[in-house]
Amino acid sequence: MAEFVDQAQLHAKAGDGGAGAISMRREAHVDRGGPDGGDGGSGGDVWLVSDRNQASLLGFRDHPFRKAESGTHGKGKKRHGARGSETIVLVPVGTVVESLDGEVLCDLMTEGDRWLAAEGGRGGMGNARFLSNRRRAPAFAEQGEVGQETWFNLELKLVADVALVGFPNVGKSTLIASVSAAKPKIADYPFTTLIPNLGVVRVGGEYDMTEFVMADIPGLIEGAAEGKGLGHQFLRHIERARVLVILLDLAEPDGRSLAEQEAVLLRELEDYQPDLIDRPRLRVASRSDLVPDVEMADGDCDLVISSVTRRGLDELVGRLATMVAQARRVEEGPSMAIKIHRPAERMVSVVRHDDGAFEVLGRAAERAVRFSNLTDDGALDEAVRRLEKLGVARMLRQAGIGEGAKVIVGDVEFDWWMDKTMAGLSPEDLPRRPHTKRAAR
Repeated sequence: MAEFVDQAQLHAKAGDGGAGAISMRREAHVDRGGPDGGDGGSGGDVWLVSDRNQASLLGFRDHPFRKAESGTHGKGKKRHGARGSETIVLVPVGTVVESLDGEVLCDLMTEGDRWLAAEGGRGGMGNARFLSNRRRAPAFAEQGEVGQETWFNLELKLVADVALVGFPNVGKSTLIASVSAAKPKIADYPFTTLIPNLGVVRVGGEYDMTEFVMADIPGLIEGAAEGKGLGHQFLRHIERARVLVILLDLAEPDGRSLAEQEAVLLRELEDYQPDLIDRPRLRVASRSDLVPDVEMADGDCDLVISSVTRRGLDELVGRLATMVAQARRVEEGPSMAIKIHRPAERMVSVVRHDDGAFEVLGRAAERAVRFSNLTDDGALDEAVRRLEKLGVARMLRQAGIGEGAKVIVGDVEFDWWMDKTMAGLSPEDLPRRPHTKRAAR
């Protein structure tokens, strides 16, 4: 039997974009052929997709790395580079994606939900893209953008219709084995079950069959909500259950009556997540085969069963099927539709560091300066125009930038200067070529 893993990490690396080409058309009998550099291909994305055929996060425990293909570079004659293929990462339904700081980024609750874990870098534009009436022979192109690369925490919270809640050794594993095809480990000692087990229960005939998923949650102990034992690891698998079965032991372990057992279990559920006690639930007295007189339990529970003699099992699954159907009808609607999640685009902002440098943050700003050669006049003019369009100059002035201050945008550093018309790189560091007037004919 494969090991069940409900916590793991993922390292997602999107593909890098290909660089745009710098090329001039050179053919016989073609005067002034002009630029013909093609664009680079964009890098592939890394997508997380929820899939019911995935049972746990075992595949990420020893191999957390998932990488998409990079785009290829552009070429002359306006030949564009190929786009890198995306990578689809299948995860179980109910997977929660968190940052390393614990921030919840996405919750894949429905079959087919998709989340963009890492976006591929854009391909750079070739010099043919920068042809204009003012710029007749651009000798620069864009570099490909580096694909996103991030670590995530993955946590699986089982999505089941029914969750069995009870103390250790109360008969949960025997029950799920009796009403489904699940084969959990069964033994006569506490904490036999250390991982959740899922079983599909079928009720009815060929034309009116109802199916629901039952989860056998490892036994809870008093103090589980505070993390005693493995309480938090077990309780999180109850969060999504539509119906709860509070399984009570007629043998009364440790001298606890059915009412006392129920009170402890409900208190643990409420302490962990208050809305759990508002879920539809069924109080079931288990292991009636061990108690000679079970009539006394009728007032303390909704149903008396024995998984060994199969007493009350048909009535139990019938009542659960009805409760699950009612809960599903309440949930039907847009919430069950497949969702595609994309991280919100970070807006451009300016941060001032302790050393006096100003850093411009945001992918749009980083894309504005990703040229192959910023010492080229045309590339410099285009970078300044893009930054002006994004409002970077205004943000820097509002942040209190002064003449000669260092500005950082991505991997580019430059000194800030101002004149009557524009702001940008230091002219001493990047001198402009003198323009000479063409002689009149």
